[in-house]
Amino acid sequence: MKFSLASLLAYGLAVEAHCIFQKVSINGKDAGQLTGLRAPNNNNPVQDVTSSNMICGQPGSSSKTVLSVAPGDRIGTYWQHVIGGAQFAGDPDNPIAKSHKGPAMVYLAKVDNAANVGTSGLKWFKIWQDAFDTSSRKWGVDNMMANNGWVYFNMPKCIAPGQYLMRAEILALHSAKTAGSAQFYQSCAQIEVSGSGTFTPGSTVSFPGAYKAEDPGIHINIYGPTGTPDMGGKPYTAPGPAPITC
Repeated sequence: MKFSLASLLAYGLAVEAHCIFQKVSINGKDAGQLTGLRAPNNNNPVQDVTSSNMICGQPGSSSKTVLSVAPGDRIGTYWQHVIGGAQFAGDPDNPIAKSHKGPAMVYLAKVDNAANVGTSGLKWFKIWQDAFDTSSRKWGVDNMMANNGWVYFNMPKCIAPGQYLMRAEILALHSAKTAGSAQFYQSCAQIEVSGSGTFTPGSTVSFPGAYKAEDPGIHINIYGPTGTPDMGGKPYTAPGPAPITC
């Protein structure tokens, strides 16, 4: 159920500026709401980098669908304020509050059966990120909002065939100058990659474990001298490994 802003305030219901990954598109074709996804059932962030919820978010919905992806396909991950879209008509925080600046990142972990595999002990490698552009002073989240909640990237052409969990993540840094206050939003999609790629990652990371609370891309003041969240024009390095190159 969705409410008007007045109704939410009148009933004392929470109006939060969070987001949740809830759809995948492949070459412009929408796979459907929560299809092929392991997604939280609420939009609350994870803030403890040692939590198992750093893997695919808090426990919530599951799907037995495995989405078919070819190397080079244009993949979209769709983020909205709550499951289904805006929290209420005219929701100013859909897909996420404008203050929630930060990077967007995507990881893969190779698995035998994406629909049934557990999430602990997987070996992840980063395939893409949109962090911070010093020339435009735009964040990955800015580009997501400009695309009405869609984050787009191309599946690397070298990815080996097989099944994977695809972990999509938004990191909001508006409060990150206080340790432990960065906000992580993530869900995992279940995909099967076709083709004849041969990429094997030389190194991988684990979740939890890939990030530390004091990592410079996590515990950081993103505000410049004028109070604008633009790093003062300085470069920003997203947490975790660099994306692979084919």
